[in-house]
Amino acid sequence: MKTLIGGAIGAVLGLIGISIWWKPFLQLLAGAIPVMLLLGGGLALYLGFDELKDTWKKDETAPASTATGDVEKYKKEIDELKGEIEKLKSA
Repeated sequence: MKTLIGGAIGAVLGLIGISIWWKPFLQLLAGAIPVMLLLGGGLALYLGFDELKDTWKKDETAPASTATGDVEKYKKEIDELKGEIEKLKSA
């Protein structure tokens, strides 16, 4: 409830302030819009270039295929680790 009342008061004061200081508000707006466009455009350029670099890296690296020897090696290692766990449980 406090937030609703505070929001209503803020909106009314903002409306009154804009009506009283209309010309300074327009001057501020005229100065702020180009700066926001410049910063937003710079950010978009940076993010777009960063995304482009990521796609270049993905194209350079070929996906690694799992060979059957690797799978067998990992299965053997898992079996050894299970044996060690059983030894530790029984000790």
